[in-house]
Amino acid sequence: MNHLAGEKSPYLLQHASNPVDWHPWGEEALRRARKEDKPIFLSIGYSTCHWCHVMEKESFEDPTVAALMNETFVSFKVDREERPDLDDSYMKASQLMTGSGGWPLTIVMTPDGNPFFAATYIPKEKAYGRSCMLELVPRIAALWKDRRADILSSADSIGEELLKAAGAGVSGIGSASAAAPEAAVVGQASAGLARMFDATNGGFGAAPKFPMPTVFTLLLRSWKRNGDAQALRMTEESLTAMRNGGVYDQLGFGFHRYSTDAEWHVPHFEKMLYDQALLALAYTEAWQATGGDFYRRTAREILTYVLRDMTSPAGAFYSAEDADSEGEEGRFYLWSADEIRAVLPGAESAAFLDMYRIEGSGANILRRDAAQTAAAGAVEERLLAARQKRVRPFRDDKVLADWNGLMIAALARAGGAFDDPSFTKAAGRAADFTLGRMRTRDGRLLHRFRDGEAAIRGFADDYAFLAWGLLELYAASFNPRWLQEAIRLVDVFVADHWDPSAGGFFQTAVDAGQKGGAAAQDRRGRQKPLIDGVVPSANSVALLVLSKLGEITGDTCHRSRAEAIARLYPADLGSGGIRYSFLLSALDFALGPSFEIVVAGDPEKADTRAMLSALRRSFLPKATVVFRPVYVEEPLMANIVKIAPYTSAQGALNGKATAYVCLNYACRLPTNDIAVMLQELGVR
Repeated sequence: MNHLAGEKSPYLLQHASNPVDWHPWGEEALRRARKEDKPIFLSIGYSTCHWCHVMEKESFEDPTVAALMNETFVSFKVDREERPDLDDSYMKASQLMTGSGGWPLTIVMTPDGNPFFAATYIPKEKAYGRSCMLELVPRIAALWKDRRADILSSADSIGEELLKAAGAGVSGIGSASAAAPEAAVVGQASAGLARMFDATNGGFGAAPKFPMPTVFTLLLRSWKRNGDAQALRMTEESLTAMRNGGVYDQLGFGFHRYSTDAEWHVPHFEKMLYDQALLALAYTEAWQATGGDFYRRTAREILTYVLRDMTSPAGAFYSAEDADSEGEEGRFYLWSADEIRAVLPGAESAAFLDMYRIEGSGANILRRDAAQTAAAGAVEERLLAARQKRVRPFRDDKVLADWNGLMIAALARAGGAFDDPSFTKAAGRAADFTLGRMRTRDGRLLHRFRDGEAAIRGFADDYAFLAWGLLELYAASFNPRWLQEAIRLVDVFVADHWDPSAGGFFQTAVDAGQKGGAAAQDRRGRQKPLIDGVVPSANSVALLVLSKLGEITGDTCHRSRAEAIARLYPADLGSGGIRYSFLLSALDFALGPSFEIVVAGDPEKADTRAMLSALRRSFLPKATVVFRPVYVEEPLMANIVKIAPYTSAQGALNGKATAYVCLNYACRLPTNDIAVMLQELGVR
């Protein structure tokens, strides 16, 4: 066993018996590299990464390659999901040196931590003109011995460029500008996305095709704001094609990572928690916007999968499921026609083979015709039961605070929209776990929990995503405890991560140098995440959280910080709908026109529940709702009045549930009539 044997990360433990002398990231091993005057070989990946497995089997388990590496390098293994700060820093280095990146990420650097070589997957032996480990390692050893000065000069230049990038943000963003973005950017972004739209298959761009769920939340806001029918059409066609395609698990539910083709047919079969959370949110919002039951069923299916297969006994959510089982990618999910006939009788199997486009005698990926909207039924349940007897893919059972925050948000939104208390309860259990087991005594978050241990200082994503989840949980339950927890969390977030000079949140805390945590940031500056990928950036989500808290509490500090984040972005923000999709959705809320709604009533009465339910069902992306309980025990009422003092005078008129609706801080007359309330909110 190498130095990874005592780690908690499933990815690191997968490599603990490699003959490569792997070290976890830390100051002790960094000192060893300096003492032995060896370059550092850094390999970053994650437990469900297919090509990470391939490189391990080919090279890291091979005694010859391992001997070369042990002689030449001090080698580090990093789980990108445990250390997103390191992953982000060295991914930027890879993009600077090679123009691309991905996982496994391979970085070779000086003992002082300055990169001079970057690659992704490297085969053991030469193939298709690619460099190979058996040639590359001796070549680096020779260069380190004979051309040290050239390497150090190159590494210093790269380090300087990375420091410049950290100081100016990514691609020239990150320095405060004079003017905040204007509302027109939402429509501009939608128009730009229309030029990328695949009108035949749905989605954006060509193969490989990622679902990109936050793009759909942006398009729905453009539809709501501008009456943008094209934005709604792109959303509906994409969500329908994705649900019916092979990228969706037609039997067990949930989305695979991405489609290798443009038709959503052949997926990369791993399943990630963050995909399930953000796609469940997208389908829930599509139902709120359109009333189409297909979207509600899909959201419920995704959440059913998560609660069945990705939830710990304590209520927290696991990170991922692998693509491979029994040594083959997708084996768990594929079916031959004969396998289906063995489970279903003749008439049922014939109908199923036709519906799910099963062809020939080989292995098939289940998918449906684009127009198919039928719900899964008893036939699918029987096939799922048969599939459960197969060897399951590996499940990464670590709990990450940020990804749990996303899933809390998704479950809470669905619980409120669909009036399903089981979803809201599941969100509450996960929030209790994260706040109770992944927080220090002084209120700081810890990023990862596994095997009874919470560890790794929390990152900006952890605070932003969990705070968002808590706000959604308040909106689903109207328990002021969740608002109080969100405010406490944001206070710590600001104290530890806020940039007081230019605005925005750094990924790492100001004092994150403990236990080797700052080794990368010291050399390349603290990173400030600003660009949305498949997962939104911490600053995009923080913009939404701060804007909502400003509306709910009336605290102008939240609003001013939200505006400072917005000023970090370029004037042509609308041209980057993919890169800034969640940021633009957050701006849609921040730029208004805003709706502030207070409902006062007895939470035990049917009229109050009906009024709150009508608000939760509706698609109101620019609204905040505060519930002011009356006729209940004093502490519950006192808590919300303390958080939102303006509610103190807002009672239930005529002894009935009452809605107080304000548009852009101009208030309408209070009403007991749900239809009048919805009309004032523009809901038809």
